[in-house]
Order: sequence, then C-alpha cells, then structure tokens
Amino acid sequence: MIDFLNFLFDPRISFSLVIFIFFLILKFYKIITSLKFSVLLGILILIYFIISCFNENFKKIITKPDNVAIAFMLFLVIFFTYLGLKKASLNDVAKKLENNGGTKSNPKAIEKVHVWPELVFRELIVMILVTVFLTVWSILLDAPLEEPANPTKTPNPAKAPWYFLGLQEMLVYYDPWIAGVLLPLLIIFGLMAIPYIDTNPKGNGYYTLSERKFAVTTFLFGFLILWVFLIIVGTFLRGPGWNFFSPYEKWDTYKVEPLTNVNLSEILGLNPKSHWIIRELPGFFLLILYFFGLPLILAILKRDFYKSLGFLRFVITIVLLLIMLALPIKMFLTWTINLKYLIVTPWFNI
Repeated sequence: MIDFLNFLFDPRISFSLVIFIFFLILKFYKIITSLKFSVLLGILILIYFIISCFNENFKKIITKPDNVAIAFMLFLVIFFTYLGLKKASLNDVAKKLENNGGTKSNPKAIEKVHVWPELVFRELIVMILVTVFLTVWSILLDAPLEEPANPTKTPNPAKAPWYFLGLQEMLVYYDPWIAGVLLPLLIIFGLMAIPYIDTNPKGNGYYTLSERKFAVTTFLFGFLILWVFLIIVGTFLRGPGWNFFSPYEKWDTYKVEPLTNVNLSEILGLNPKSHWIIRELPGFFLLILYFFGLPLILAILKRDFYKSLGFLRFVITIVLLLIMLALPIKMFLTWTINLKYLIVTPWFNI
C-alpha cells in the first residue's frame, strides 16, 4: 500500500490527478456539494489523514512546526472552495428557475443582512474566537526558531517561508529573472486588469458558476493548481537536495539525482557550435506559434468570445492565460523529457 501511495505522489502522477480532479469537480460541482456526498467525502479525507498519521515519516512532516499551519491552511482552502461552489450551486438553481419563468428569486438578496448589528456582531464574535484559537495555538506549539544564521552551516533543504514556496518551486523550471520577477509582476498585473477585462455584469454580488464558467475556472485553476499545489509540493514533497520525496518516504540526505536537464537544441541534436540564432530557431518558432498562432486559432474558433471582448481585451486575456498555462506545460516537459530551456541566448534564457 505504501508503494502505491509513493507512486501516486510522483509529481507527474499527482499533478495529473490534481488537474483531472479539478475539472471533475467543476463538471459535477452540484453533486459534489450536495450534503450527503460532501459529508461522505469529508469523512473519507479525515480517515485518510488519521490513518496516514500512523506512518512515522508522514507524521514527522505534518507535525513539523513549520508545516502545521500549512496543513491547517489546506483544510481551510478545501472548506472555502466547497462553500463557494455550494453557494454557486444554489444560485445557479435560483437563476435557472427565474429564467424558466418559475418562482422569481434574486441571488443578490440571498442571506442579505444589515451591517449593524448582524454583520458587525458576527465579526466581533469571530475575532474573539480567532484570538483565543491563536493564543492557545501559540501556547501549545513552539515557534520554529532556529539558531542564528551560520554561513558555514546551510540547512538541507533550505526552504523559503510557505508563502514563497510557490516561487521557489518555479525557480526549478525557469530562470530567476522569470520566476522571481517577471511572473510575480504578471500575476499582479493580471489581477489588476481583471475589472477592465471582465465586464460581464452577471455574478456581481453573488456566487455563480453557470454564468461565469470561464472566469471562475481560470481563477480557481490559477489559485488552486498553480499556487496552492506548488506550496504543497514545496512543503511536503521536496526534501534534501530539493529532490522529490513522498510524504511516506524517509528523507535520504545522501540521495543524489544527476542533473540531466537538456535544452531544446540539444534534444533536437543541433550543432552547439553554430550561431545561437540559427541554433535556437526551433525555440523561437515554438514561442511564436504559442503566443501568436494559438490566439489566432482561438479567435477563429471562439468568435462569440472574441466579439464580446473586442480585439485588445481578447489579446490581453489570451496572452495572460497562455503565460499562466506555460507553467504546467514547462513542469511536465521538465519531468518527462528533462527539458531545461527552449531558447538559450548570450543574455537570457527562456
């Protein structure tokens, strides 16, 4: 059984399963968020977690002071994702009844309360409970303070704080200037551009999925798959030497994996002594096809979507989407064919 779990936590398998489960949830979110199914699924997840804690290696990783908060955060992510999909399911049914001429119900009016005293009083109670919880937590669990920084003793693995683990994981697949500067800036730019790109008035003030499939799917994919999952990988699956280890596998400090990553020109067998422009022509061709050919194809296939956005907003949306999808594509290429760079120039690498 442990061998099978170790196989499932292989990044190629686990990442593929996570993507498959993600789209499966969005496809059948009404069934999954039903009371019976959600309770059964929650019980199964809790049973799995409890049984796994009997494994020494799993328990050591989960109970590490640095990781306790992250494990707790994962349960919060699952809960609030479920809550959002549940609200979307209820509102989708209400909108369907309204559109079919049935009982009119405005999703914006669901659970509408006055700010005072209902909302403010609830926030006060939650604030007190959270304060008590954090106080008890700080008493029972010691802070993971280590010795002062010592340049002669580097921890292995050296991990960033949990909120930077996603960026640290991206450094494996991209140059530092891309993973540490360009991609974070594009994430901020993309979030700032959302109100100007997405002018669809539907869903304002209430959760809905049927009316905003593209927007909800894109946001959840970026947040859950390309951020939360990368944090999980960096926290629970990366060990000494930044090698992959299953949560049920003992960390071997002496585990060494040869660096066999190769560039696209090397995979194609091109002459490394030729001029870099000629050598990197296949990489430039793939990038041009990806960032110029795909938007053109999508504009032809999805004419209604193109017309609804207009030329400028369509181009910005698709380019940001392709940049986001480039990360999982690069991850799979690195894991399968050991691809390092598409393009290698004297100044930068892509």
